[in-house]
Amino acid sequence: MANLNKVELIGRLGQDPICKEVGDDLVANFSLATNEYWKDKKGEKQEKTEWHNIVMWGAQAKLAQSFLKKGSQVFLEGKNQTRKWEKEGEPRYTTEVVARSVQFLDSKNDAAGEEDDIPYA
Repeated sequence: MANLNKVELIGRLGQDPICKEVGDDLVANFSLATNEYWKDKKGEKQEKTEWHNIVMWGAQAKLAQSFLKKGSQVFLEGKNQTRKWEKEGEPRYTTEVVARSVQFLDSKNDAAGEEDDIPYA
């Protein structure tokens, strides 16, 4: 039986990446908002925002630290991962997307209308 754990998202960062060293590696964490739009039965536009916790490691984390900020738009591909830990003796869980590849969709000069090379990770 085949298995697949793959997530693809296009969204905007809800915060600047938080980067820290873990051993000899760098990890970046940030939230990503994806939006869904539809019209309800009355024909009025509706919107729902879903928030995703994103984790990037190594060279990708360094790129995130250098190029991403709150509001940046990205396309990322990765996998879902659930972690468990204990807080005050109670088990806690979190589900996050561990990014394998990221494409930065904003350029540094978007406001000026100029196009830059977009880094890939």
